[in-house]
Amino acid sequence: MTAAISGGDRADARRNRARVLSAARQAFAEQGADVPLGVIARRAGVSAGTVYRHFPGKEILLEAVFVLHLDELVASGEQRAARSAPTEAFFGFLLDVVEKSQGGGHLCDVVTDDAGWPRPVLRASVLRFRQVLTALLHAAQRAGGVRADIGPDDVVSLTVGCASMLTARRDRAAGLRLVRLTLDGLRTPGSVTEQQSFRDSPGVRRETGAGCAECGAALTVRATGRPMRYCGATCRQRARRRRLAG
Repeated sequence: MTAAISGGDRADARRNRARVLSAARQAFAEQGADVPLGVIARRAGVSAGTVYRHFPGKEILLEAVFVLHLDELVASGEQRAARSAPTEAFFGFLLDVVEKSQGGGHLCDVVTDDAGWPRPVLRASVLRFRQVLTALLHAAQRAGGVRADIGPDDVVSLTVGCASMLTARRDRAAGLRLVRLTLDGLRTPGSVTEQQSFRDSPGVRRETGAGCAECGAALTVRATGRPMRYCGATCRQRARRRRLAG
């Protein structure tokens, strides 16, 4: 007679599976798909037999890691759609995809190159991901925040490129700035400088309705500092001399 499996044993099995998935995710990102299962077992702190019990083959483990990754992105997209305005939700989701996919090139290569992929479970996760991405894109387009000539395939290709770019940059802050600038290309023409700014960008200068207090020339707005009253040093000195003379 087969012994019943206790609740504690099931909880241990779930914890071990989660540990193996976490270790495999890191190992595949760092070393590629050729990393031995024994290395993953050591990272997870479990025996090789435990790994094989949950994942009888390397392909099954790869699939499980990628499914986990996609399902996390789907959850992120659904949460953003529920709590944010359409354009904000769309671009926030794209940043999530880029940042969470950084360093995952080895896994993406395996899924793309192997004609046997995607397997049914992975195919279902890919479909859910595409549905969320498409829904966010179309909502942002209806809101006027994203170009109408952009499709889901364009967005996927752009995010893959951005993830590679972020991985290649040693300075993460500089890499994220480039990612945001790249994603800005998806915005409706004419809306980028009005709707989006970066803290590390130079101050934007533009004409105002006011004129120089001395000569009347158009002034510009500075991102920092006191508002301008004069168009330059010459008019500032003229005004000062007039005040002193008065």
